[in-house]
Amino acid sequence: KDCEVLAIIKGGQGAQELKAGEEGEVILDRTPFYAESGGQVGDKGWLYTSDRNTVVAEVKGVHYPVQGVRAHTVVAKQPIVVGDKVDAIVDTERREATMRHHTGTHLLHAALRNVLGTHVKQAGSLVDPDRLRFDFSHFTGVADSELQDIEDIVNKEVLKNDSVQIIEDVPIDVAVNEYHAMALFGEKYGDKVRVIKIGDFSTELCGGTHTKATGEIGLIKVLSEGSVSSGVRRLEAVAGEVSLQHFRKDHELEGVVSSLVGRKSE
Repeated sequence: KDCEVLAIIKGGQGAQELKAGEEGEVILDRTPFYAESGGQVGDKGWLYTSDRNTVVAEVKGVHYPVQGVRAHTVVAKQPIVVGDKVDAIVDTERREATMRHHTGTHLLHAALRNVLGTHVKQAGSLVDPDRLRFDFSHFTGVADSELQDIEDIVNKEVLKNDSVQIIEDVPIDVAVNEYHAMALFGEKYGDKVRVIKIGDFSTELCGGTHTKATGEIGLIKVLSEGSVSSGVRRLEAVAGEVSLQHFRKDHELEGVVSSLVGRKSE
């Protein structure tokens, strides 16, 4: 609330104003928006007038142009001038869907290590409101029975409804040696890190947004697994309402197949 517009960038240059209909970037003195980082997409939402009666701009995404500065990519609905005060409102439905996929990613990482072995390491990820994509080191294809075991394990963790602990400003040596947090190979970490701990099942270093408890994920459905490159596999999955949509589609398909089989047998 009452965030001040510190700077405006239009066409790659600093500007004093964005007119209605113009696209640009807005930097605020403070913001609740998450910027794209660590494989998680940035938030979307709106900038409102202080009385929240009028939308000043639609926020299409957020990124870090330089470390520590979050730039909001916006389409102005009303004129925006440097020095204006706005209320920054995140699209909570989209944020919560992304959170479910991010916490789900941590559960899948731990389950993959449980089923396939501790040689499994994260090799890249994408987390957005519609799905999660997880790349990992492994030397062969994952069998259907193994995928089923992985899916069973993560959904049992969801049903446990364990709290998701977010521990801020942990010294890196404490995080790795005492919390035994998973650190990504090749990733650069500062002296203090953020630890995400899910019961006794998963502990990782992570700066992203997460559910408060695993039960909020609802359900995790693995969609596919395949090769990305030599020694790297990719798993795609969905969680929450998106997983429900996939189960409904599968059920509809079963109905179509059953009706076709029924006709042939008549």
